[in-house]
Amino acid sequence: MSFGLSRGRTLDTSAAGLRAEDLPPLPDGLAANPDAARLDPRAWFEHPERPFEIEIGSGKGAFLVQQGELEPGTNFLGIEWAKEFWAYIADRLRRRGLRNVRALHADATQFLRWRVPASCARVVHLYFSDPWPKSRHHKRRVVQDAFLADAWRVLTDEGELRIVTDHDDYWAWMEDHFARWAPPTGDGPFTRHNFAPPPSAGEGEVVGTNFERKYRREGRPFHAATLRKNPIHPPPPN
Repeated sequence: MSFGLSRGRTLDTSAAGLRAEDLPPLPDGLAANPDAARLDPRAWFEHPERPFEIEIGSGKGAFLVQQGELEPGTNFLGIEWAKEFWAYIADRLRRRGLRNVRALHADATQFLRWRVPASCARVVHLYFSDPWPKSRHHKRRVVQDAFLADAWRVLTDEGELRIVTDHDDYWAWMEDHFARWAPPTGDGPFTRHNFAPPPSAGEGEVVGTNFERKYRREGRPFHAATLRKNPIHPPPPN
C-alpha cells in the first residue's frame, strides 16, 4: 500500500503491522462479561515472556523506534488510529529489523477496554495525544475516568502511566482527573511522581517524539506526569 508519508515508496506492513479488523470479533454480552473478548497482545511477539509496554498514539513512531532499539529485551506495542501513520510506522519497524516492536491500527481506548487483560503492561505511554480543544469534543480526549480505570487494570503492580502534553487547557483537564485518581494523600488508585525522560530522549528533550521536536521549535511549553499504579487502592467500578 502507498501513502503520502512514503513519498512514493510502497509501505510493507506485513512484518510489524497489525489491524484491529483482523482480530476475533467482539462477542455479544460484553457489558455482562467484559472478559469475554480479552486476548493477550504479548503473544504477538517472539518472546512473550519479556516485559511489555504500550504506547497510545504513536505518530510517526519515533519513540517506538528509539526506545525499541535501546531496550531489545522489552516488547513494545504502538497503537495508532491514523492509518497513514500506522502503515509508516509498521514499514519503518520492518526496515529497522525491530522484532520487539509492533504497530496496531486500532482505537486505543477501545482496545484497552475490551481486549487487553489485567496486569499485562509494565508501562502505558501517552505522549502528545490530540487535545480536542473545542468543548463539544472533550468527550473524545483520551484522558477520561474510564480510560484511567482501564489503564489501572492493565498495568502490573507498580506499573506506570506516563503522560506528556503541550496543551495548557488539556493539561488543566488532566490535572482535574489526577486530583481524583492520584491524590496527594497517597490513597488513590495511582500515586503521582515526577516524569523522567526515557533513555532514548535527546539532550533537553522530554520524550523525543516528532511532535515534541515540532512544538519545541514553536516555543510551546510541555507538561508531564507519571502515575504509578497503587494496587491496594483499586478504582471504583465503572
